Parts: sequence; structure tokens; C-alpha cells
Amino acid sequence: MRHDLRQRAELSVAGAGNKPDLMTIHSVGVISDTHGLLRDEVCQVFTGCGLIIHAGDIGTVSVLRKLEQIAPVVAVRGNVDRGDWAGSLKESEHLEIEGNRVYVIHDLGSFPLTVPADTVDIVIYGHTHRPNLVYREGTLYLNPGSAGPRRFNLPVSVGLLRIEPDGVFPELVELAV
Repeated sequence: MRHDLRQRAELSVAGAGNKPDLMTIHSVGVISDTHGLLRDEVCQVFTGCGLIIHAGDIGTVSVLRKLEQIAPVVAVRGNVDRGDWAGSLKESEHLEIEGNRVYVIHDLGSFPLTVPADTVDIVIYGHTHRPNLVYREGTLYLNPGSAGPRRFNLPVSVGLLRIEPDGVFPELVELAV
């Protein structure tokens, strides 16, 4: 499905309580389930991204701070995110990235499996630790998998959304760790 991304995006930054200036985003890093571990390989993959979305189970505030050194971060709270630092995180986020309506939630079980295509273009989620990229009724569902400690014999992975003049191109990136 083609998503028109020529408009500018206004984004909310997790924990910052403000919004950055309008910007053009060419690449979005998508991460979930770090559980307190941010690998150097993730930082390398996300270098050059204009935005990073963390779909929860962050683990520690230091993960967000390190990601913020690369690009602005939008993050949601996962089921392991507790304590004062996590209190400012919402359970879900709605944002618009260059004309695309994005919904971010940790556990997709808290969200309808089918969403009318006229309300959300992209759903980003985590929780399962299983990377997944699928379109349902015109909506992209993207789970980047787990970028934290390896669990359940699943790959360690992240996602990228490449934004080009002719559309958004999602990609799952398995990390060699």
C-alpha cells in the first residue's frame, strides 16, 4: 500500500512534554521490548533516522535517553515499565508522520485486530517479541520484535520505516548478535 508522506510531521517526544519543530522525516526507527538493554547495533541501524518509536517494555529511562541522542523519541509504556520514570509514558500514542496516522501500543491484544483504513494507516506494537509486518484491510501492522535480551529463541530485531517520495517502505532488520 502506498502512503503519501510529502506533508510535514508534528511529533510528541516522550517525557519531554513538548513538541519539536515541524520537520521532514525520511526514516523512522521502530523498536520494542528492550528490557533495559540498548545494543550498539541498534544505535548503528538508527543513525540517520529523524524519529524513533519505542513500542514499550523499555526497562529503564537510560534506554530512552540514549535513543534521544540519535533522534526524537515517541514511546509508550509496556507491562514491565514501572516506577516514576515510566509514569509520564502513555499506554498508547496517536501521531501523524507526514500525513500518515500512526497508532502505537505495546500489547496489540488491547487494540482491535481490524481497524478501518480511514482512521489509522500504521499500527506499531510490541509485547510478543516476534517480528511481524503485515497489511490488514489497508493498514500496516508492524511489530519490530525484541531488541533486548534474546528470548524464546526469537531473533533480535528492530524495524525501519523508510519514507520516500513514492511511499512508506517498512523493513524488519535482524541484528547479528
